[in-house]
Amino acid sequence: MTDDTNKYEPEMTEAEEAAIAAEAADVESAVAEPDPLELAKAETAEMRDRYLRLAADMDNLRRRTEREVKDAKSYSVAGFARDMLAVSDNLRRALDAIPTEARESGDAGFNALIEGVEMTERAMLSALERHGVKKLEPVGQKFDPNFHQAMFEIPNADVANNTVVQVVQAGYTIGERVLRPAMVGVAKGGPKAVAAEETPAA
Repeated sequence: MTDDTNKYEPEMTEAEEAAIAAEAADVESAVAEPDPLELAKAETAEMRDRYLRLAADMDNLRRRTEREVKDAKSYSVAGFARDMLAVSDNLRRALDAIPTEARESGDAGFNALIEGVEMTERAMLSALERHGVKKLEPVGQKFDPNFHQAMFEIPNADVANNTVVQVVQAGYTIGERVLRPAMVGVAKGGPKAVAAEETPAA
């Protein structure tokens, strides 16, 4: 049995085939070539998005750089200052170790030596202060673990609980940071310092 399916289909003329081919080409070109205006809009939106991201990145970089430069200026001497505080502590210990009788003996040479050590200590602390190092004055303040290091408790019913009553070693800050916490003794047994804050408002 032979295949006679094609004998019932009418044959196309060359003109009809050309017209169908031209239609197919038009459809393909319409699908293949999107609207140039839409392309330009999409490209503009993408470029604008990239520009905004880049501008935000540059702004963040500028702010971060400014902060790092400011920190470098403020805190670059922190290690050196910490070492100088140890020297200052030794000068203070030397002065504190001098007995009162020796101070009052009236020996001119010895008094000149004491005065020289005191002047050296003052000059060192003054130089550190010019570079942003400041001494903490915690006596009478509420104990703050960010600035103080508790060494012992002192029973004292007259002072609010957790109040600093004695400084064993001075503490210092540099800029807004703690260079060295103050080693302190705190009161124990007195009234709570936050009692007024805990009472509900009327």
